[in-house]
Amino acid sequence: MKKTLLAGSLAALMCGAAQADTLLGLYIGGQIWSNEASGSFGEGADNQSVFEFDDENQGSFYVAFEHPIPLIPNIKIASTTLDTVGGTTLNDSFKFDGITYNANATLDTTLDASFVDYTLYYEVFDNDLLTFDFGLTARDLDANIQVIEPETRLQSDLDVSGIIPMFYVSTIVGLPFTGLNIFADANFISYDDQTVYDAQIGVSYAVLDNLAVDFDVTLGYRTVKIELDDLDNFYSDLTYDGFFAGAVVHF
Repeated sequence: MKKTLLAGSLAALMCGAAQADTLLGLYIGGQIWSNEASGSFGEGADNQSVFEFDDENQGSFYVAFEHPIPLIPNIKIASTTLDTVGGTTLNDSFKFDGITYNANATLDTTLDASFVDYTLYYEVFDNDLLTFDFGLTARDLDANIQVIEPETRLQSDLDVSGIIPMFYVSTIVGLPFTGLNIFADANFISYDDQTVYDAQIGVSYAVLDNLAVDFDVTLGYRTVKIELDDLDNFYSDLTYDGFFAGAVVHF
């Protein structure tokens, strides 16, 4: 991933004009995400193996700050964990981190991944009926992938890290007199042989809504796709998806 692409994109965003939030706002939110992982990884576009992964409960948290200063974007920082384990029996030979595993070998894998999103965004609309934001995200991805053949004790251990620039959009549609909102947001990028997106849709309910603090509970569905082409010699076509429950506090 070229960091110059990220820097240029962020600079272009900050030069754009948009409507700022009329009030200062601090948002703190989190969710527990029950997801199912599927897909393949390897050290080449034509050298990937499909693994069967366990379902996991993952955590995700964010903090966002909004202000009324024109031209200066709002900021959101979010953290997500994607840890899972899995296994496979090879149909063909598989090479990973310089080690070749023979056909018919049984492999176990541990895939520990996490990312922190740094998002700069503008509000186009911000009222009780409709909110719409757009911006750019720098996704700081870190992962450790271990592959082991228990019978022979052959083991690979690969560390992966990189910055992925992504577009960001978010919308909230209010349902009057119900305390309910429908929301959706996404980070996404696709170019060459790489596609990465992180999208969710759901409904929130205002448990508390006053001038001092708002408290909402949320329920929805989230999907993350990580199709990478040579990030630290790592190639992948992985998908995580499932339902989540969470809460958001707004000061």
